[in-house]
Order: sequence, then structure tokens, then C-alpha cells
Amino acid sequence: MKLSKKIAVGFLAVIVLFLLGGYFYFQKKFTPPENYLKVSGIAENIPIKWVSSIENAHSALLLPIKINGINKTFFMQFDSGSPTTIFYKKSLESIAEQFKNQIKIGLENNQISTNFTMGKMTASSNIFEVLNYGEKVSFDDSKAENIIGTIGTDLLEKRVVILDFKNNQCSFTEKVQENNFSDFEFKKRKILIPSKIENENLKLLYDSGTSGYELITTKEIWQKYRTKNSAIKTEKGNSWGNTLRVYSASAKKKIQFQKTTLRLSEVTYIEGTSDLQKFLMKRSGMQGMIGNKLFLNHKLILDCKNEKFKLE
Repeated sequence: MKLSKKIAVGFLAVIVLFLLGGYFYFQKKFTPPENYLKVSGIAENIPIKWVSSIENAHSALLLPIKINGINKTFFMQFDSGSPTTIFYKKSLESIAEQFKNQIKIGLENNQISTNFTMGKMTASSNIFEVLNYGEKVSFDDSKAENIIGTIGTDLLEKRVVILDFKNNQCSFTEKVQENNFSDFEFKKRKILIPSKIENENLKLLYDSGTSGYELITTKEIWQKYRTKNSAIKTEKGNSWGNTLRVYSASAKKKIQFQKTTLRLSEVTYIEGTSDLQKFLMKRSGMQGMIGNKLFLNHKLILDCKNEKFKLE
């Protein structure tokens, strides 16, 4: 009997250690690194450039930036689903071929010390991450988009962002007068906005990297919200080089953000995401992701430091 108890206690101890180990593993893996960004000045009324595709007119939101010492405008994607600002290695290497003194990539740790400017705002870091991604920059084509990196939510810890989709421009400022603002969650640099559809309370991740979609959710919720017997649009998606299958269908719902109600005309689900991503989505309590398309013709103000937002 005593031996059975010892075995049971030992087995329980193993389970507890396993669960604790898993908890700390996920905490470490999905907790963003320290924010090393140094930001000075503000950027006002910066023009938004949209990346368009055959299927989608708002595939990505680009912002114009400049690198010190290089008299050329480049673009970075604004991705509120990314907790850090990163640069693309293949793009930087092509810039370094012509501007060796301005671009120096640390080959051992894939980091770069640099700064970029947007309007009158400068963001700098000694350890920007460099991802093995991107395309060669075209210096001869004046119409080339030349996307060299991604602006993440580490910048939003330093500045309030005003996304004025009505006028296709945005601003990064130090503070705003917060009248009639509402609360949202900013966990691990993820923006979780409360909403409501058909009297059901939802927690939705604002991920501007999924720019051209209104609401991405599970297949089960997709079936619930889509218009019955509506046509299904199928397309290929890309997540850092991984191909995904994207399914969208029309919807006739209203989605409420505090005092503002928007029309939800399309709902989407994705196949190809990992089991780990699905698990993390459930653990976070969120029911889906919203992109920029939902907010077209509106203004979204996000104060991540104080976890306040306003939708106009």
C-alpha cells in the first residue's frame, strides 16, 4: 500500500514538473525580447501605400522610411502581429552592395545596428533582428515598392499610432487627448480588442499583417457567420515563406467595438497553420484576428502603453 502511494506521488510529481516545464517553455518561446528601440520625434500624416494583388486590393500596409546616409525612400510593412521590428537580409544585402558604409549586417547573429526615419521620427537600435527573407532592392525602378523590413509593436510601446484609413495616412505621436477611449489588452505586445457579434463577446487580435481580411477565425465560427450557400473564394496565403490555403465567404453581420458598429461583409478561415499556433490561439482566449480591411473608411487610434483605443 505504501509502495502504491509512493508511485502515485512520484507520478504526480512528474506530471507537475512536465506542466511547469511546458508553461515556462511557452513563456520563454512566446514572450517577446526586451524592447531595445530608441525613438525620438514624431511622424505626422505619413501616407499609407497598399500592396495590391489580383484577389485583394489591401494585401499589405506599407510605410515609407529612409535610412541615414541613403537618399532613397524604402518601405516597411506595418505588422501589428509582429512584436519586434525586423529587417530583411536579402534586401539589406542588395543595399549594402552600393552603400557599404551605411549597411553592415552581423553575419554571426543576424543583427544590425542602424536607424530609420519616418517624417520627423527616428527609430534606432543596436540589435535589430535580420530575417533571411525579402527581395533585392531595385534602385533603377522608381515605381518599385522595395520592402526592406517589418515595423512591429515594439514601436507602439514608444508611440501612440493613429491609423487614418479614411485619408490613407497614419501618425506616430507621443500622446493624444483620450476622450471616449475604451480598454483593450496588450499582452506580449499583442493587441487584443474586445468586440461583439450577435450579442457574443469576442476577443480579437488586431493583426495588420493579415491586412486584406476583415475577420479570420476558426472553421466552425466561419461556418456560423458566413452567408448560407454563398460562394467560397479560395486563395494562397504566405506566412514568412510558408504557403497557406485561405477560404473566404460573404457575411451579413454587424461587429461592435464599444460604441462603434461596423459592417462585417466577409469572414475567412485558414488551413495550414500549425497545431501549436491553434493551441496558442485557444490559450490566449481570442476567437479570431482582424485585419485592416475591416477598418477602411475609419480611424483607429491605439495607445498600447496605456491600453486604450478609439475607433471613429
